[in-house]
Amino acid sequence: MRNLTAEFGNIDIYLFDQLLKGRISDTDRVLDAGCGSGRNSYYLLTQDVDVYGVDTNPSAVAGLRELALEQGRPADDDHFRVEPLEALTFTSHTFDVVICSAVLHFAKDDAHFEAMMRELWRVLRPGGVFFARLASSIGMESQVRRIVGRRFALPDGSERYLVDEQQIMSLMASLGGQLLDPLKTTVVQGQRAMTTWVVRAVHDC
Repeated sequence: MRNLTAEFGNIDIYLFDQLLKGRISDTDRVLDAGCGSGRNSYYLLTQDVDVYGVDTNPSAVAGLRELALEQGRPADDDHFRVEPLEALTFTSHTFDVVICSAVLHFAKDDAHFEAMMRELWRVLRPGGVFFARLASSIGMESQVRRIVGRRFALPDGSERYLVDEQQIMSLMASLGGQLLDPLKTTVVQGQRAMTTWVVRAVHDC
């Protein structure tokens, strides 16, 4: 029997769906924004995709560099950087694909969330693909408790910045993007809701 974990790592199944749809290829330059230690980069590195990563955790970035080296891929400071999403040092329009999985819901407030989004959009080339998974209130409106602004207490005991459909659609229009897939929200019973957001960059904000 195939060892699927060894082959694919712990890649997000919704990101894997984008691979199956042909939206990420080995000719793309991909940014894993909030990369952690490489959960979503591992498989891409094994497929010779030109992967870049940023995270505020130096240990996580070091771990991703090790993964890249193991696959014979570049692991220099140009590819992997310790920096916040709201202050990226990459040149505008550098990436064909930007991945941001389970990161944006750590925003402090609206200004922080929008600053992260505008930076991620800035480094994405026109025609590129933006993929995000983030906590939302969609489908759990009656089960979350507002703390302040868009920060909520969730049933699982965590505190997150939660988006909703109206906010996502409004922000996407202001940035200049079009949905590639309908918004998909997974409700984990009694815990949280996670929304998958996949967009094509049509033009600059």
